[in-house]
Amino acid sequence: KMALLVGLSALSFLLMLVSFRLYVVLKAGRNCPFRAKESFAVVIVAGSGGHTSEVLRLTGSLSSAFSPRYYVVADTDRMSEEKISTFENSRGESTSQFSICQIPRSREVHQSWSSSVVSTLKSFCSSLPLMFRIRPDMVLCNGPGTCVPLCVAALLLGILGIKKVVIVYVESVCRVHTLSLTGKILYSLSDYFFVQWPSLRDKYPKSIFLGRIV
Repeated sequence: KMALLVGLSALSFLLMLVSFRLYVVLKAGRNCPFRAKESFAVVIVAGSGGHTSEVLRLTGSLSSAFSPRYYVVADTDRMSEEKISTFENSRGESTSQFSICQIPRSREVHQSWSSSVVSTLKSFCSSLPLMFRIRPDMVLCNGPGTCVPLCVAALLLGILGIKKVVIVYVESVCRVHTLSLTGKILYSLSDYFFVQWPSLRDKYPKSIFLGRIV
């Protein structure tokens, strides 16, 4: 019994330590702007459907300083890869640096919730070494479920004191009255959370409303 109590106490202390570190990382988000650098590595999460089109419109508004750009797509999403390549090749930047990375999809359309837990863990196991290798300055995403394990991996970099990664989430324009499931998950975890309808801004005080931006 004594060993069990010691083990539970150690686990409780570890959870408290991780929770405190997470609080510090999240609280430091907006107070930790990018330092003067010539370039900022950014992970851009693409998704099936309209997510890729929206995130590419967002990327088009970024300056060339946001380079290299690492696009992350689900390993079954061939259409997004084609869109990204076409978009980047049309930018006309002689020094454009981008690459496309693949991770397992965290949840397929109409996939059961029970099986999605396993697939999300599989996706996280691929996201973790990817984020530790890239160590980006920012993650930009707008709703596909694939971004959840990537953002968790980015938070882990900060919790471990390796690097603070700024997470920017832009809710899809099709979400008018309620957040998507991904949005609900990342609402408290992101540093900047943008919505595109005033009805959502009124419901979620942390959100930032600038009108329609995609």
